[in-house]
Amino acid sequence: MDKELQRKVDKLQFLLKSYGCVAVAFSAGVDSTVLLKAAKEASGTEQVLALTVQSPLVPAADVEEAVKFCREEGIRHEVIQLDPLIYYDVRTNPPQRCYFCKRLIFGKLREMAGQQNIVHLLDGSNADDGHDYRPGRQALRELGVLSPLLEAGFTKADIRVYAKELGLKVAQKPSAACMASRIPYGEVLSVEKLQRIEQAEKFLHEEGFTQLRVRSHEDMARLELLPEDMERFMTEGLYKKAVPRLKELGFAYVTLDLEGYRMGSMNEALRGK
Repeated sequence: MDKELQRKVDKLQFLLKSYGCVAVAFSAGVDSTVLLKAAKEASGTEQVLALTVQSPLVPAADVEEAVKFCREEGIRHEVIQLDPLIYYDVRTNPPQRCYFCKRLIFGKLREMAGQQNIVHLLDGSNADDGHDYRPGRQALRELGVLSPLLEAGFTKADIRVYAKELGLKVAQKPSAACMASRIPYGEVLSVEKLQRIEQAEKFLHEEGFTQLRVRSHEDMARLELLPEDMERFMTEGLYKKAVPRLKELGFAYVTLDLEGYRMGSMNEALRGK
């Protein structure tokens, strides 16, 4: 670990120790896993509570992974059932959807933490999150959610290196995002659409693709793959398996995005790109 990253780790540990008892919003992604592990190391298991939301916006495999990790680490863990789609401001999917959704979810997490007399609720935001359109950050600020990785200056790359130092299996786990981010703003969200996307991405992961997105445009699937995977997708004939499988799931058309995988591509329309 280089000196700059060590400085960030030291600051993170200082912050975590200063909080005392904490609740961590835990999705089993790289960021929240590193934060949870660091909180355990800084304060001990008795001072840490992991909170995971189970909803149509979260792949079932992620919840299962969260449960397994906390069990192995001996960390107190609660899974909260919540369906944001019953709320109009989330279901109708406006550009501010993430704000309404985060406000709902983290409001519930704060309530759960409060029931156990825990004042500090933490999330895994990092320094790279400011590079994209993130209205949910406003909701976190309003609710007083703390982001120690961000405050300590961790980038996504730093978090992956630190995860490796901590011996965490998630060090190379692909970046994840809310399932609603696969659907264009203004297109109404539904459980059926989200499950269709989840199953399509699961199929592609099982075929050996790592970082990817299946963007859903009504009845069309737009596949975003890494540039090195796009060639394999075509030359090895994997599209011959993918197209019928995605049509079986309910998509009428399957396309390959020639720009490849990129974070927040649904926000490009908001930026006029």
